[in-house]
Amino acid sequence: MKGVLFDFDGTLTQPGAIDFLAIKEEIECPHDMAILEYIKLQPPKKQVVLTKILEGHEAEAARLSIPNQGAEVCLSTLKGRGVPIGIITRNSLKSVTLALQQFDSIECRDFDVVITREAALPKPSPEGVFKAASSMGCLAEELMVVGDFRFDVIAGKRAGAKTVLLTNGGKSSMAPGDPTPDYVCGDLNEVVEIVLVTVTSL
Repeated sequence: MKGVLFDFDGTLTQPGAIDFLAIKEEIECPHDMAILEYIKLQPPKKQVVLTKILEGHEAEAARLSIPNQGAEVCLSTLKGRGVPIGIITRNSLKSVTLALQQFDSIECRDFDVVITREAALPKPSPEGVFKAASSMGCLAEELMVVGDFRFDVIAGKRAGAKTVLLTNGGKSSMAPGDPTPDYVCGDLNEVVEIVLVTVTSL
């Protein structure tokens, strides 16, 4: 393994900062459809309007977000051991940058790569994983993708990467027919242990 890609909202930040249900209601997105995919189906002019609404919610959530339990220790430990780290998110670069201002010891430049929806097709597409691997100078199967939602696991699996589902002490978000994550962790402290054991065993 030559690098770890982290989802952002609900993985590196505590879950709950952004109210996806409220966004869906405001833009009239069906509850069983993902927001970005719904927006993409709309006429161009409406896409612009809905995207601005989404970005407004994201900016507010970024200002309210706080690092997830163990996030800064996790990232600092991996960097200290020489493990390349990156972010892969369906979020915008602007909101990620804003949310990282709430971190004490981690900033955007600490990541080897940051893949947002502006840089690649959003998860569950594997495109972002492949782009991250290329930027980090390795193969996708040499990466580990860590995230709290089923799209993170699906994207990682489609790219051939190892995957970690982060439950944050709650229930799994995987649906029937989804690929099985390689690991399931309750918190980021467990993720560090898995990564370091994997690195040591190579």
